[in-house]
Amino acid sequence: MLSRRLSRRLASTLLLVSFASSLFAADDYAKSIETWRTERTARLTAADSWLALVGRHELTRGRHTLGSAAGSDIRLAAGPAQLGVITYAEDDRVTLELAAGVDAKIDGTEARSAELVYKGEKPAYVHFGTANFYVMVRGDKLFLRVRDSESPRRRNFVGIDYFPIDPAWRIEAQWVPFDPPHQVNITNMIGQTSPAPVPGKAVFTHEGRTVELIPIDEGDEELFFVISDATSGDETYGASRFLYAARPKDGKVVLDFNRAQNPPCAFTPFATCPLPPKENRMKFPVRAGEKGYRGEHH
Repeated sequence: MLSRRLSRRLASTLLLVSFASSLFAADDYAKSIETWRTERTARLTAADSWLALVGRHELTRGRHTLGSAAGSDIRLAAGPAQLGVITYAEDDRVTLELAAGVDAKIDGTEARSAELVYKGEKPAYVHFGTANFYVMVRGDKLFLRVRDSESPRRRNFVGIDYFPIDPAWRIEAQWVPFDPPHQVNITNMIGQTSPAPVPGKAVFTHEGRTVELIPIDEGDEELFFVISDATSGDETYGASRFLYAARPKDGKVVLDFNRAQNPPCAFTPFATCPLPPKENRMKFPVRAGEKGYRGEHH
């Protein structure tokens, strides 16, 4: 009789310990998501963030006047009335001649005329007042990407709304590698399509159905999933959401939808975001992560 009582007490104690451990684990998980949210907001509201974007101007061949004055070939949303003249030559070189007396710096120098290097990881920046721009490549076209740290969208940021944290949406999926990696055509918000490397697929089961999501391999430490679901255009941003996941380990990849985030295009019309491939358009609702942004972004 005594041994039975001891066994029952021990079993009850083990259940309590297990329950307490689960509570601590859930609390730690919730704290990790809250920390991620705080860091996400800090990045989004930084002076060089997506909210600071104030322009995306296609650069065509030839010489173009550049400034905030009406009548400029390329009219900027910030800066002096006449910033200078930008030239996109037939040899693919881009150069800038600053207007007389303009307080601006080309790639941090005092040069009044210089080439704007745009190939590689470190393009040349032109700074003027609280604004700056650089030349970016999108497909076979060049654009000026313009930021202003005093952008109204940055000043008037209203915060991010989230679904409640739900550990059930942290899914450990099976990883099926592609050998060799596949190429998938990805279309962006401005209608350009280009191939992207896909190293494999994440496979899991949701409500009895098999789900297979494919990531883009950008060469970073994480895989990049562009997704949509049944909440898109209603509770969440219509075009897509982004989800980053650590690279697979032991045949598994963790998809934490509590970290699903809005693309830059949800916050500014001047970003060029990718749209989800057909494989990543889930037919069921994923009520986890970021909801649609309720601030002005038109």
